[in-house]
Amino acid sequence: MVEWIHSKAPVPYPAALAEMEARVAAISAGTASEAIWLLEHPALYTAGTSANPADLVQPGRFPVFAAGRGGQYTYHGPGQRIAYVMLDLNTRGRDVRRFVCTLEDWVIATLAEFNVKGERRAGRVGVWVARPDKAPNPDGTVREDKIAAIGVKLRRWVSFHGISINVEPDLSHFDGIVPCGIREHGVTSLVDLGLPVTMADLDAALAATFPRVF
Repeated sequence: MVEWIHSKAPVPYPAALAEMEARVAAISAGTASEAIWLLEHPALYTAGTSANPADLVQPGRFPVFAAGRGGQYTYHGPGQRIAYVMLDLNTRGRDVRRFVCTLEDWVIATLAEFNVKGERRAGRVGVWVARPDKAPNPDGTVREDKIAAIGVKLRRWVSFHGISINVEPDLSHFDGIVPCGIREHGVTSLVDLGLPVTMADLDAALAATFPRVF
C-alpha cells in the first residue's frame, strides 16, 4: 500500500529533505510503506546535480538549496504542488528511464482531468503546454510553456524527490533562474491558463490518476 501524506503548512526545504531521507531508509529496511507526500515550500530555489551556476540569475532573491536530485535549477513556492514520490523500484522494476516516463504520464493524466494537454518534449524532462494564444517564437513555431518539473533520486532503488505542478504560483519568481537550464521557453500554471483550479482539485486528480499509471 502507498501512504498519502498531506502537509497543509509550507514545509521548509531542509526539513523535507530530512523527512524524505528517513522515509526512504525505512522503506529500504522494510519498516515503512511507500509514500506520496503532497506539500508546498516557502519561496526558494533548488540546484540539482547538473545545475549551471550561470543559471542562477538572481542569487540573492530567495534561499538556494542543493537538492541532491537530478536536473538543474528549479523554483518552489506557494501555489505550486510538490509531490514527493517515495516508491520501491525493487518491486516496480529497476528502470530509471521508465520511472521518469511514468511520472510524466502521471502528470499528463492529471492535467487531462482539467482538459489541459500536457506533452513531452525530446531532450527536456518535464511536461509542457503549447501556447498558440501567445505570439509565436522568432522562428515561427508555436510557443510552449513548462507547467511541471520532474527531478528524482534513487537510493537502493527507492525513489525520492519527484514532481512539481504549477497551480497558481507567482510566475515572476521563476525570473531569478533559468528554469531547468532552458532559456527559450516560458513557464505557466493552471490558473495562468485560465482555469480556476484549487490545490484540493489538483490533489484529487493526482489521487485519481495515480493507479492508472503506477
